[in-house]
Amino acid sequence: MPVCWFSYSGRVTDAELTVDRAPEPARNRYAARVLLVDSAGRVLLLRGYDPARPGHRYWFTPGGGLESGETPVDGAVRELAEETGLRVTPTELGAPVWQETVEFPFDGRWYRQEQHFFLLRVPNWQVDTSGFDDIERRTIDAHRWWPVGELAATPERVYPPELPTLLRRLTGEAEPC
Repeated sequence: MPVCWFSYSGRVTDAELTVDRAPEPARNRYAARVLLVDSAGRVLLLRGYDPARPGHRYWFTPGGGLESGETPVDGAVRELAEETGLRVTPTELGAPVWQETVEFPFDGRWYRQEQHFFLLRVPNWQVDTSGFDDIERRTIDAHRWWPVGELAATPERVYPPELPTLLRRLTGEAEPC
């Protein structure tokens, strides 16, 4: 299967995300995320919120910031284990299928995040969130396996917004790039 590379550079544009921007520049952050797809073609998403804006809830993929010296694939492997209990090797995860750079606020600070997305298919998986860190325990309140069609139609916030299109391309439900 050919790899689709999309790149987005910009700010999250959700009108409800409008918050005052501090005069200092956004902090650079590097992250890795996993598109975990089960045998039914559903993707696992977590639901959380920004502690500075508890009413701003959104669904997002497992993943998070890279530790010092960590490669994107190693960070994705670590984050997947911490947030879902699923342990895989970097070889099983493979190469990234998408990359984006986005600016967003979280807990009163602005970040400019470069993130790599990896695709992993699993037969089925019972999510185990016991590896959450303190901030995740406080700000993530649900997880769900989403069919791509429901994800595309939901009025709920999903980040990144182009996730349904990306998943359709990666799972063969849409024309390749």
